[in-house]
Amino acid sequence: MSDRVESSPADSSPLTAPVALDVVIPTRTELFLGFFKVTMTGFGGVLSFARREFVLVRRWMSSDEFSDLFALCQFLPGPNIVNFGIIYGWRLYKFAGAAIALTGLLGPPVLLMILAGELYGRYGTMPVFRGGLTGLAAAAAGLLIATAVQMSEPLVRRERLAQAAVALAAFVTVGIMQWSIVWVLLALAPVSIGIAWRSAAIAGRGQP
Repeated sequence: MSDRVESSPADSSPLTAPVALDVVIPTRTELFLGFFKVTMTGFGGVLSFARREFVLVRRWMSSDEFSDLFALCQFLPGPNIVNFGIIYGWRLYKFAGAAIALTGLLGPPVLLMILAGELYGRYGTMPVFRGGLTGLAAAAAGLLIATAVQMSEPLVRRERLAQAAVALAAFVTVGIMQWSIVWVLLALAPVSIGIAWRSAAIAGRGQP
């Protein structure tokens, strides 16, 4: 059975935070099955499905916790969702948790992609096949946009306008101006961290 730890919700939006006022700590089996389900249903990209499954359905973390952990994984090299699984699994059960999450996340796709690669090698040049891939690409883009909107919603709060400005700067410089993401991260990451530290310090001084 899962353990429940009492905590306050990160935000009050029903679209981005679980209704219950607790966080569920998964068992090792649930950890594997959770990542297994995400990777098997993550059509068009795992991120949107991971956020819905871990925040809204299973309540393993709050909306803010997911965004914070994903931000760390985004800054580290390698696939974001793989980094996410390793860090979250390690936080729960150290090496065993990281291995369990990684196995559930990567095991099924490795086998499926071997099969898909074989099919693509045989039929990839057929017009019908390529048309289907174009349609899938459009759906994947829509899923990523929807997830970005959901993850940015907690930033659109009065006390987080500075963080929202950093997010907007990243979008403009990388998405519109096509600047190198490496240089943008190196410039904006210290600014974002400084804003977060300053906000935490102000909040700490305001507590009795």
